Amino acid sequence: MLMGRTGPFILCLNPWVYDFAAHDFFARPLGLLYLAGLLRSVGFQVAVLDCASRPPGSRGPRGRWPKESLPTPLPLQGLPRRYSRYGLSMAQVQDGLARQPRSPDAVLVTSLMTYWYPGVQAGIALVRQHFPNAPVILGGIYATLCPEHARNYSGADYVHTGPGEEGLLSLLSDLIGLKAPPLELPDLDTLPYPAWDLLADRRMLPLVTSRGCPLSCDYCASRLLVSRFRRRQPDNVIAELRYWHKRFGVTDVAFYDDALLYGADDHLLPVLEGVVRLELPLRFHTPNGLHVSLIDRRLAGWLKRANFATLRLGLETTATGADRRDRKIQAGDLEKALAALREAGFKPEDLGVYLLMGLPHQEDEEVAESIRQVRRLRATPVLAQYSPIPQTALWDEAVKVSRYDLAADPLYHNNSLFPCWPEFSWERYTRLKNLAAGRDERRK
Repeated sequence: MLMGRTGPFILCLNPWVYDFAAHDFFARPLGLLYLAGLLRSVGFQVAVLDCASRPPGSRGPRGRWPKESLPTPLPLQGLPRRYSRYGLSMAQVQDGLARQPRSPDAVLVTSLMTYWYPGVQAGIALVRQHFPNAPVILGGIYATLCPEHARNYSGADYVHTGPGEEGLLSLLSDLIGLKAPPLELPDLDTLPYPAWDLLADRRMLPLVTSRGCPLSCDYCASRLLVSRFRRRQPDNVIAELRYWHKRFGVTDVAFYDDALLYGADDHLLPVLEGVVRLELPLRFHTPNGLHVSLIDRRLAGWLKRANFATLRLGLETTATGADRRDRKIQAGDLEKALAALREAGFKPEDLGVYLLMGLPHQEDEEVAESIRQVRRLRATPVLAQYSPIPQTALWDEAVKVSRYDLAADPLYHNNSLFPCWPEFSWERYTRLKNLAAGRDERRK
């Protein structure tokens, strides 16, 4: 251990979202909170400042982020939408920095979407104004997928790629000039709980029961961010749920797993059985898409019994065979899953089905037919706009067909641009959006 409350002080910062549109759909900086919990467990003093959050008093565990309009960056000009900063106001973040107990010995900054890097830049610049002598370490998704761009343009002193726990303590020890104990994390159950209690907004608990994904879909970066699939022990997950509910009365829990249903018989089902047995008054949400092919009558029944309130299914498209960009479903899987969920008591408005639009070479009719099929099966289509992701299997094809130089600037990865359409069409997007919402397909 280090020196407890008098030990080194680390500030953990989650930057704003800079984009044309953004919504707090159960979004919390869980990776950063795990690092904060780990550092606290070995004696660091830690604080967390979440710029991408809603002010106290906002209703519910999800909702609209406050936003402030900004000048549109030059590469994105021409799109008929307003570019904004989402999250706390500049004054609120400045006040949060001013209220820190002292100048931090180092600042950890996380990052999410590659094209949100202007928020990372702004957050780091603000940290430099308040704490000019504190070294800044950037990690997260943008840092891992675009490391050279992050080193050249983020403003951070150090860019850490991959899982944050790997090498972080050693780097901090070198920066601060202390000898830290060796860190051994043989499995996920060894990790301390994330420092969720340090968030100002504790209306929803983010939870992972596993890391990584056993699949490797062409458009997905999960394998690039976490190289192997690992799971926690069900008893450990149940213990964490009991702990946070008892300490803070949390009721809303969002699973952040990429493969929550994989091997459910010896993983998720024991967790749900424990929740029901202990009569924990929890309400569960799955913002990440669930694997459709793994949902049967038994699993659907347990999802309902354990009080899953928000279900999102990862379909992407109803196309089958060689036309699919993933390996997740076969013909008939969606029908079987939705029938099981309806039999369990879920209503059509409870069942959101993610459909990807804007993929390379994807025709509008493929998206439209997927929408119609989901609606015929009495579920709710949820359109997800494709964003090209560096290093994925689909990246080279995206670069080839895009009307933008995707490799030159991550801003061009922004899904609002539909960067892999031959040209942007507001009418085209609106027609598909109206169809998904159940409005007249002929409406322009």
